[in-house]
Amino acid sequence: MARPQEFDTNDALGKALQVFWDKGYEGTTLADLTEATGLSKSSLYGTFGDKRTLFLAAYDSYRAARAQQMKITFQQENARDAIALFFAKIIDDAASGSVSKGCMSTNQAVELAPHDAVIRERVESDFKLIETAFADAIKRGQEQGSIQSKQDAQLLAQMLIIAFPGLQVMVRAGASADSLEGGLNMMLSILD
Repeated sequence: MARPQEFDTNDALGKALQVFWDKGYEGTTLADLTEATGLSKSSLYGTFGDKRTLFLAAYDSYRAARAQQMKITFQQENARDAIALFFAKIIDDAASGSVSKGCMSTNQAVELAPHDAVIRERVESDFKLIETAFADAIKRGQEQGSIQSKQDAQLLAQMLIIAFPGLQVMVRAGASADSLEGGLNMMLSILD
């Protein structure tokens, strides 16, 4: 008879996520994962399978949490303010003084997606989700008058999703909050 599990799977998954987010998939070792989670190799493998399966579970939990946060952000009544808030949260990382880990999907777009179709599919799905949220908010903003641009909402959303990873990279590279805010204000001016 198998021993009952004596740890919280979600807690272990969250701790593994932090290691993968800090070090990337390739930079994370089994020793890093066992140290962070407090689990033995056999418990880690018995619960999650191999490193890749654990990574996918951790990444998927990140993606689900981010999608929920994004949904809340885009529920702002003023559509332009919702878009600005989405980007301002990224800049807040720069102003916090701590090292930003960036968006995990942006990180994986660079690390694994170029040679891993499963990760590429997840990254594309995440970016499409954000682009759709942008397009919906832009359409709403055009209807309510908070967005003055008459440009096609989908084209504006495509421009914003192209800018999104660049902003993430600049935050991770240590750009100042002032320069990021200046660039963001200029970028968002396309909505006016």
